[in-house]
Amino acid sequence: MVPRCQVEVLYFAKSAEITGIRSETLSVPQEIKASQLWKEIEAHHPGKEVDEVEEKPKDIIKFTAEKLAVEEVSRLVISPLCGAISLFVGTTRNNFEGKKVISLEYEAYLPMAENEIRKICSDIRQKWPVKHIAVFHRLGLVPVSEASVIIAASSAHRAAALEAVSYAIDTLKAKVPIWKKEEEDAESGGRKQWPLTVKDKGRSGVWSHFYAWQEMYEESSSSWKTNKECFWANNK
Repeated sequence: MVPRCQVEVLYFAKSAEITGIRSETLSVPQEIKASQLWKEIEAHHPGKEVDEVEEKPKDIIKFTAEKLAVEEVSRLVISPLCGAISLFVGTTRNNFEGKKVISLEYEAYLPMAENEIRKICSDIRQKWPVKHIAVFHRLGLVPVSEASVIIAASSAHRAAALEAVSYAIDTLKAKVPIWKKEEEDAESGGRKQWPLTVKDKGRSGVWSHFYAWQEMYEESSSSWKTNKECFWANNK
């Protein structure tokens, strides 16, 4: 039997990307040439030649009533092939048009919302060379200062990731069926507002959705205000 020994192998740079680890311990013959050691390492990691290393792009979409965590979302888009991760975090602010806001409440038509976000991801990939995309949106009550939406994208260089995330939030606001109610402090008017889904037959003759906001006051009066960011509201 050939005497063997334990050797710690350290991986850096490209070798770490290929193997997915930083170090490991291998059992090798006590007397071994460098070329033989290289073959031992290759045998221990079959199918991981440099030209074959390629991660499949991921689109990760999630709606949840749980608190959103920036670190969790950013971790999902990490790739050794990328040098940039861009994030957008939308939080609940404590004011709206001079009124004190206590919380927001979100509701979504999930099948349509998820489908629209997948379309956004597809559009992003046609416009920018991004690797992974993650879109997390909170549902239910969201207290002041907590995140209601987190969008992350990774790319080889920062410009693509930055532009992709900016496009994602702008398009989400314009096209995805998510309803928001703002609950305000009673001392500042006690107003609650829900957006109203309105169907609009555009120039193409196809019925599409856009959203308007209903503002309700304690005095039982109400007024309607169109969401200015909505695509269909501005392209009737």
